[in-house]
Amino acid sequence: MTPKEIALTAAKALDGKKGQGIAAIEITDLTTIADYFVICTGTSNTQINALCGAVEESLDQQGEHVLRREGYRNGTWVLLDYGCVVVHVFSKEAREFYSLERLWNDGKPVDLSGVLTAD
Repeated sequence: MTPKEIALTAAKALDGKKGQGIAAIEITDLTTIADYFVICTGTSNTQINALCGAVEESLDQQGEHVLRREGYRNGTWVLLDYGCVVVHVFSKEAREFYSLERLWNDGKPVDLSGVLTAD
């Protein structure tokens, strides 16, 4: 899968579990950390874990396995590292505090309209 396909698959999995404020940012030209960030908000620790589980399951089925998981214990911010794509699942408060969209505002927003279901 291409990095963009991984990002879109992750976004779709998050949407399937009712993740809120799903966004993807292409950061290829800005850093070597990753090509894409996918960002989402969960409403509770339980939902955050379910969102992460959905991403892992969906990408595992495509042969893409998570390289590293961070943050499961505290449940306010979980990071799933796929090498070229990093998925961030936040609580509302943590997302506002870290404000990744603001920090990476030089990145290119990815159009997810064909991936996410309308509310």
